[in-house]
Amino acid sequence: MSDPYETHRADWRWSVPANFNIGDAVCTRHAGEPAMRDKIAIYWENDVGDDATITYAQLDAQACALSAALGARGVGSGDKVAIALPQRIETAITHIALYRMGAIAVPLTVLFGPDALEYRLRNAEVVAFIGDDVSITNLEAITTPLPLLKTVLGIGVRGEPFENALKSAPSAPQVSTITSAHDPALIIYTSGTTGPPKGALLPHRALIGNLSGMVYSHNLFPQPDDRFWSPADWAWTGGLMDALLPCLYFGVPIVGYQGRFDPHRAFALMEKYRVRNTFLFPTALKAMMKALPQPRTQFNLQLRSIMSAGEAVGETVFAWTRDALGCPLNEMFGQTELNYIVGNCVAAWPAKPGAMGRGYPGHRVGIIDAEGNELLGGETGDVALHRRNEHGEEDPVFFLNYWNNPKATAEKYAGDWCRTGDMARTDADGDLWYEGRADDVIKSAGYRIGPAEVENCLVKHPAVANAAVIGKPDAERGSIIKAFIVLQPGFNPGAQLIDDLKAHVRDKLAPYEYPKEFEFVESLPMTTTGKVQRKILRDREMSGAV
Repeated sequence: MSDPYETHRADWRWSVPANFNIGDAVCTRHAGEPAMRDKIAIYWENDVGDDATITYAQLDAQACALSAALGARGVGSGDKVAIALPQRIETAITHIALYRMGAIAVPLTVLFGPDALEYRLRNAEVVAFIGDDVSITNLEAITTPLPLLKTVLGIGVRGEPFENALKSAPSAPQVSTITSAHDPALIIYTSGTTGPPKGALLPHRALIGNLSGMVYSHNLFPQPDDRFWSPADWAWTGGLMDALLPCLYFGVPIVGYQGRFDPHRAFALMEKYRVRNTFLFPTALKAMMKALPQPRTQFNLQLRSIMSAGEAVGETVFAWTRDALGCPLNEMFGQTELNYIVGNCVAAWPAKPGAMGRGYPGHRVGIIDAEGNELLGGETGDVALHRRNEHGEEDPVFFLNYWNNPKATAEKYAGDWCRTGDMARTDADGDLWYEGRADDVIKSAGYRIGPAEVENCLVKHPAVANAAVIGKPDAERGSIIKAFIVLQPGFNPGAQLIDDLKAHVRDKLAPYEYPKEFEFVESLPMTTTGKVQRKILRDREMSGAV
């Protein structure tokens, strides 16, 4: 019997037109179709009870007005415009408007303080800023002049009112600027877990390259009555390219929620909006699992697909989604530069608990060594993506370059392979198993130890809410494993608990994998995309500042 995965991979073909515009693909074409124009594109609410909806026709009209308003303020094709907004309808309007006019969007999280904002605004050479009161307050706190920044539109009381700009916009033709599929569309800054953030310049075609992952990670998406929600910030690749834009492209309604993540609210939102598809980071899933072990006793859930990415999920969470949510999850792996390239699809091929999955159809994924040679199964190396897939087609998911950083761009490649910087091995079935970031892998007494496996084992202990492990320098072993533990309420740190945790890991993993040292902390340093910043823990450990 043939492997269903191989059938899907053989059948997938890329179709990338010479001219392609994200704004047209996710909105304008739907607004021109009678069956789609009045369909709700986005449901929105916030944490104080406000709510709203918008159709594709309304989205298109407001995006057209915004592009005209920005054009009247001197913004043109190729100009960079920052979007510092949370999940809200205006965020989608702004993205669509910028793509339509050929400008380059620079999405920025509202969590960025003045220094983080200044670095990105200056590096990207931003000429206009669209934000809310939170982000504009941080913008106003920047003391060094930004001479290129001429326009600031605000939603709230700060900046030129966004709504007034739309109302006073000059009339504009209801057509998008013609852009090549290879033209730049947006700059997304990397998380900065291994150095200064780099601006990944993505072309319009990158959205097409993401579609394979969206289809398979959500079990042959879209299906009738699908509806999507994710807490992932629309300023990041996870929220933008794995949620908002693909949903709009496929004509599937997406729910936007403006507020802090809370496990109970997450389940309530999914019940209220009859959500069938969701993307939840492992940290969110762990919090939901700990807060409500049996959520279907309280909430009427209709989940059809769950995708998770950012960190390894682990067997405990995998089993919980299957048993408690009634929906096995699909893990996914990707990064800003090469998104949605590896993962599972339980509807099409078997998923193994803890495995990253396989290269999604359309992508040629391999494991390479330091010299760029592809490794055999079972050997640990760098996960990499080839410029061309098995059919010889150019992969559209590739980023163009790091903005103003040719050295970093060159270092990303080994011939036609593009490195991810994440380590993994491949088993006999072709499934990838994550071993950690290249700089996260711990080398202790001759062993190479991936932190994810140890962390997932620790989280299985009832006392542990979250965990991160690093290699701490040691004269005898090279490194020892040190664990940073966030405790569940009701548990107290102490020698007995440490002994229990050591035994817990030693019994479930290899003898050399249990942490030799523990530190209990209130929280772990995280990126805004939900990844543990182990580099910060390593740096603090070296400086003695933990």
